[in-house]
Amino acid sequence: MDRASQGQLIIGYGVRAISHVFAVTAAFRSPPLTLLYDANMNNLTVALFFAAALTAGPAMAADHAGHGKAGAAASTATQVDRDKRWQESLAKPSLAVTVNFDEKGRLWLAAIRGQHIYVSYSDDRGVTQSMPIKVNAEPESILGDGENRPKIIVRQGVIYLSYTQGLAKPMSGDIRFSRSTDGGKSFSAPITVNDNREIISHRFDSMAVNGKGHIYIAWLDKREQSAAEKKGEKYNGSAIYYAMSDDGGISFRRNVKVADHVCECCRTAMAVDTDDHPVVTWRHIYDTNIRDHALVKLDGKMTPVRLSHENWNIAACPHHGPSLSIASDGIYHAAWFSNAPQQHGLFYAHSTDQGKTFSSPLNFGNFEAQAARPYVLSLGSRVYLAWKEFDGESTGIYGMHSGDGGKFWSAPEKLASTSDVSDWPLLIGENNRAYLSWNTKNEGYRLIEIGAKIK
Repeated sequence: MDRASQGQLIIGYGVRAISHVFAVTAAFRSPPLTLLYDANMNNLTVALFFAAALTAGPAMAADHAGHGKAGAAASTATQVDRDKRWQESLAKPSLAVTVNFDEKGRLWLAAIRGQHIYVSYSDDRGVTQSMPIKVNAEPESILGDGENRPKIIVRQGVIYLSYTQGLAKPMSGDIRFSRSTDGGKSFSAPITVNDNREIISHRFDSMAVNGKGHIYIAWLDKREQSAAEKKGEKYNGSAIYYAMSDDGGISFRRNVKVADHVCECCRTAMAVDTDDHPVVTWRHIYDTNIRDHALVKLDGKMTPVRLSHENWNIAACPHHGPSLSIASDGIYHAAWFSNAPQQHGLFYAHSTDQGKTFSSPLNFGNFEAQAARPYVLSLGSRVYLAWKEFDGESTGIYGMHSGDGGKFWSAPEKLASTSDVSDWPLLIGENNRAYLSWNTKNEGYRLIEIGAKIK
């Protein structure tokens, strides 16, 4: 590798690490700072940003207390500054739009406007939308960055919504749920799913509904860390919890802990297996600060298994969670990001034995173009991947597909681009067709078909 290439690589590593810390300290709303970096920085700006970030390290470290390991309380001045930034982040507009198809092919959209979630539908693939209906009658601070967005699922005429309500203290929240049983004309008053009501972090929810109509919501929860701090003990990361409703969302059963020591600011992902049990995956903390991924089926039998083995050692949360899809043939498909020195970038793997073992990971995307935010979708034996890249001028969404369950893949192709800030890419399927769902500041919402119909 020549000197110029080495310089580019060093800058790439440095910016990734710094942007992750900035993402923790600066913005939990859209557009988060990492998105601003993706869209607007050229190489010179990247270098200057990296240098400035290094000099700001102590301040960022103080603001990051509690991530990676229990730290000393920040000074009063620092705490006031954190409180102010948190409130400012809650007030910022969100670009997050989450979508889902119902059984009749109608597209349902959930978006945040001010302190409310609004739901609308489209019968022409998002070109036009119905009048949005307000979900929460009472205003709330709603977290809406790429890692922390509302979720929407529509089954047999019932619309299910989960989201995270931001609370007064920095990085605190509650998991909320609402539903509509009249086709989206009205929504139930949101209820809080977490039964621990401390003003601490209950965030990064994922939701699934199985064939029986049982609703599962999983999230990251800091009640264990809170209890440890009261005893003067240390607790690394968060725990992951879930709750289930078997009455259509009128109420949820008691919260159940899945695992301790989970990376506290990376999204969780959930999908339903062919046996109707949900499977959840997350970024786990192994040993001291190895932040790779774990997976478990919520059937009361399976214990968490390690999904990824890059051995990324970082004493901070990357704000970069995994994606999971389970095909109709029972094959698990997972995608994730890592910045470990030896194995870095985006990865994909599949499992044919219900998550007990996974294939050798496929490293995809252009690492030099900051490939990030992978999302996976499986439709039978056809599997799709989408992710972000930045070429120095614009952010592009790239994709590739496999027709044999993830064994062989097409060459990557650019699906869409923008020159300004944007949401994370999402993939959804309907009638065996795959679509990219993407919202951008300049172009607005787009739903783009990305694959041929499965035969």
